[in-house]
Amino acid sequence: MSHAILYSFRRCPYAMRARIALDYLGRPLQLREVVLRDKPAPLLALSPKGTVPVLQLPDGRVLEESLDIMLWTLGESDPQYWWPRRAAAQRLTLDLIQRNDGAFKHWLDRYKYADRHPRSQQWYRAKAEPWLDRLESMLIHSGWLLGATFSLADAALLPFVRQFAMVDRPWFDGHYPALAQWLNRWMVSEPYGRIMTRFAPWQPGGAVTLWPNG
Repeated sequence: MSHAILYSFRRCPYAMRARIALDYLGRPLQLREVVLRDKPAPLLALSPKGTVPVLQLPDGRVLEESLDIMLWTLGESDPQYWWPRRAAAQRLTLDLIQRNDGAFKHWLDRYKYADRHPRSQQWYRAKAEPWLDRLESMLIHSGWLLGATFSLADAALLPFVRQFAMVDRPWFDGHYPALAQWLNRWMVSEPYGRIMTRFAPWQPGGAVTLWPNG
C-alpha cells in the first residue's frame, strides 16, 4: 500500500479535525468518503465500531481516533509548531480538547438536535455557554486560542464550534464576537476549502481519490 487510506465523512467534526491535520502534513492519501447509513465492509473490517475518521497507514497500522491521527501527523512533521513546546501549553491543549470532546460535545448534540430531547433548544444552548464564554475570553486579546499562531488546540476545537455556530449563526455572532471572528478567519482560509471539498461516496472497487494535492 503506497498511500495511507482515510475513511471520512465531510461534515463530521471528528473527521474534519483529522483532515485539518492531514492537510497540514501534506502527504497525498486515499480519501474514502463514507455514507454513515451504509458503511463499506472494508471500514468495518478495520474498525468494527464503524465511526470516522479511520486512518490506515501504509505499514498496516490503523488509527481509529481523531486525536490519535492528529498527534501522529505532528509526530511526522510540525514545521509551524502546532504542538506547543512548553509543557504547560501542552497540558492546556489536551485539557481543552478533553473538555470539548466531553461536556461541550454532549450539550452540542442536544442543542443541534433538541427536537430529539426533552428540553428546549435554548436550555441546551445555555448549558454550553460557560464553555463558549471561556473560549471567548481566551480569544479577546489574541488571534488564536494559545496566542498569535494557529495550534493543535485551534485545529481540534474549530470544527465543533463551527457546528454549534451553524445552528443559529446570528445569535452566535451577536453573543460571541471574538469566537465568530476566529471561526470566520478559518472558514475563509485555503486549508478550510481543501478539507471541505465534496467527494462522491466511495464504494469497494471504485475510483481512487488522492487528497490533498490529488
